[in-house]
Amino acid sequence: MRSLPSMHMSLITLVNLMVILVGAHPSGLFAQSLPREDVIEFPAVAEGFCVSNVFQSGMVLQRDKPIRLWGWGTPGETVEAGFGGVSGSSMVKEDGSWKVDLPALPSSREGRTLKIQSAGKQISLQDILIGDVWILGGQSNMEFELAKVENGSLEIISANYPLIRVLTIPYAQGPEKQPSFPRLHQWSDWSRRHFRKGDWNACTPEIARELSAIGFVFARRIHQASQVPIGVIDASRGGTTVETWTPLDVLQGIDGEATKQKVLEFEQSAAQWDAEADLTARINQHASRLERLLQDGKEVSEADKQPPSDLRPGPIGNHNYPGHCYAGMIAPLEGLSIKGAIFHQGYNNAFDGTLGVRMYREVFPEMIGSWRLAFGDPEMPFGILSLCTDGYPQTLDDYSEKMFNTGIEIREAQYQAFVDLLRSGDKKIGFASTFDLRRRWYHPQLKLPAGERIARWALATEYGFEGQVEWKPPMLVEMKQFDGVIELTFDREVGDPMDGEIRGFAIAGDARQFHPAEAQYAERGKNDRGQMQYDRKRLVLSSPMVKKPIHYRYAWGRNPLANLQATGNKDLPFATQRSDDWVMEEVPLGVLGDTVSLPISRADRSKVIGALRAQDRQRQLHSAKQVLENLGATTVNP
Repeated sequence: MRSLPSMHMSLITLVNLMVILVGAHPSGLFAQSLPREDVIEFPAVAEGFCVSNVFQSGMVLQRDKPIRLWGWGTPGETVEAGFGGVSGSSMVKEDGSWKVDLPALPSSREGRTLKIQSAGKQISLQDILIGDVWILGGQSNMEFELAKVENGSLEIISANYPLIRVLTIPYAQGPEKQPSFPRLHQWSDWSRRHFRKGDWNACTPEIARELSAIGFVFARRIHQASQVPIGVIDASRGGTTVETWTPLDVLQGIDGEATKQKVLEFEQSAAQWDAEADLTARINQHASRLERLLQDGKEVSEADKQPPSDLRPGPIGNHNYPGHCYAGMIAPLEGLSIKGAIFHQGYNNAFDGTLGVRMYREVFPEMIGSWRLAFGDPEMPFGILSLCTDGYPQTLDDYSEKMFNTGIEIREAQYQAFVDLLRSGDKKIGFASTFDLRRRWYHPQLKLPAGERIARWALATEYGFEGQVEWKPPMLVEMKQFDGVIELTFDREVGDPMDGEIRGFAIAGDARQFHPAEAQYAERGKNDRGQMQYDRKRLVLSSPMVKKPIHYRYAWGRNPLANLQATGNKDLPFATQRSDDWVMEEVPLGVLGDTVSLPISRADRSKVIGALRAQDRQRQLHSAKQVLENLGATTVNP
């Protein structure tokens, strides 16, 4: 017999209890009518002969790749599987697990039956399509439901796509890798309701409203263009970090100091956790609070009089403990044949200053590699959506001050990971910016255009539409420094889509004082009619505040003042990037002295922000002086 995780042993009992209480299987209940606690419908691993919960009626299996099936049974027994005219078999191992590989099959819009049997027991799964399966990964901005976004209601009422199938993975975590996932209604503190998770469903308006908005648009576009059945598996979770989505052994093998330090801090905090001491402290706090309430004559219920009795897990119970979300939500899918993944994350890594950015730069490319390994395809398509906006928009009045934000550098690290992989020969890496889809809230509701952008990448590179849609952002080819200016050369023509002033560049000299730059097209020379011609692939950056610029930054704000795109109504923004490698806490230079120890204190942070505000005031005064001088010149020379 195989051994199951202890938490799973009571799940069948919970299901039976719900049947007794409501007189029907809980799958017949509406999610909104369920109580506050999670209600289990089917356990992660059932007793006896069973298949992993990822394999269900109504699912999509990946086309043109071997079909790997797995589950559990009695050691020594033979398992046979048949589907679409192909078959395979294997033996149940000593640990109770089995795997059967079936040959690859082409796409099919016809619902077929998968039959798996062992020792006279048979599992029959109906209405299975063959197409492309995509994983949705990241945190809340990927998870953000269609019902909450701008124009989401229009998408919902028209979301009748029987050939798009949807699976949302329930929240789960490590430290141990989970063998499967339960099928349940899961409570959301954010939405104050339950969501049905763990079941494959055909895309209908009712199902679509709870699906990731980005994932829905992505799936819809690909399906409409390719006419191939599409399966989307949403494995995102709000409030998560890049390190929790990376296997712990991969993190432990990274040779970067920032990652080593982060893993060490978590491991030390877990080792030092004393659950008994924590419980004693909480009991004492409860007693003190209860005594105060009674002394004040407050009414206290019998339930509130009861002291705490649970032993909390401490740091190991944190869903952002390194490797935890990978172990709980990606590991149950390991070995599944899929087409690719898209990933939108970064907010919760934007709190640790430069040390956190350094760790992100070390971890993110490794996370991508580990996901490709998990799904058995080192060339698996992987699309990156960069970190979205947060906070009030950057303006010319507070431009320098709003350049001090870790989230900007997380966004840059995401783009740099894309560039590095692309230049290394990775033809399956994709990227789309989202910073211009701006709303002040850190969950900007402009999600549909983000889904469209990453869908363009997939359609162009994986579905044969490269000649009809463009996806790659404009990319820098060369940077040159001249007297008082910086010249940038791009791989295509760029401009403001409104044909106005190009905004978003800042330049700095040795003092590291960045100021907004005026961006002008480089001159080509005059034509035969004496008219000046301009090169729309080259921009010249200058500023009266920076006499000898040596570096530039672009879209350097959490909600940046930036508008550069590829010309021609292509909706392809120039990504957040820079030419310098200066540490955020050391810009401008010298504010905190010659040596800066990271992380900096709150007081030192205030000093840096004060210096940046002073830069903004200095620039405003300079502009005002220029206006007065011009007015004076106009008065003297009318």
